[in-house]
Amino acid sequence: MGYSIRLEGDVRKLMKRLKHYSDLDKKHITAAMAEAVRTSTLERYKQEKDPEGKKWKSSIRAEAEGGKTLTDTARLRNSIRAKSDASGFTVGTNTIYASTHQLGEKGRKITIRAKTSKGLVFKIGDQWIRKRQVTVRVKIPARPFLGLSEDDLQEIKGTLEDALGEE
Repeated sequence: MGYSIRLEGDVRKLMKRLKHYSDLDKKHITAAMAEAVRTSTLERYKQEKDPEGKKWKSSIRAEAEGGKTLTDTARLRNSIRAKSDASGFTVGTNTIYASTHQLGEKGRKITIRAKTSKGLVFKIGDQWIRKRQVTVRVKIPARPFLGLSEDDLQEIKGTLEDALGEE
């Protein structure tokens, strides 16, 4: 099954415009968009906000130590990277726990096992406890840090308009 398109009239302007689009440096354009979104993601991360501008729920550690949420070692923040090619771009991270923080954890049971024969040692109230393993239920609220904000969408639009030479 084949398709054909028949154009009538003066199509020189259309052909010139199509040639202009095919000559665009798509790799450069997507690289610019990727870096803009990565920079904006890092700025929101510093502000502890999701792409919609909503403040994250503070973590227990951040409240106890007076620190920042999701920034104990800064590994997650520092792992945010942008990749692009002529077909598009991505901004993300490869840390194993990123999805837990992005989407949250509703209450999964995990077992923590001691790595040495001394076991796990922790304090509950005034009493020290020693165990070979403990099972806990993990609940972590979602703290979305990846995604496109309204400002990101406007930046992408502006980058494309500049590249296409449109107002």
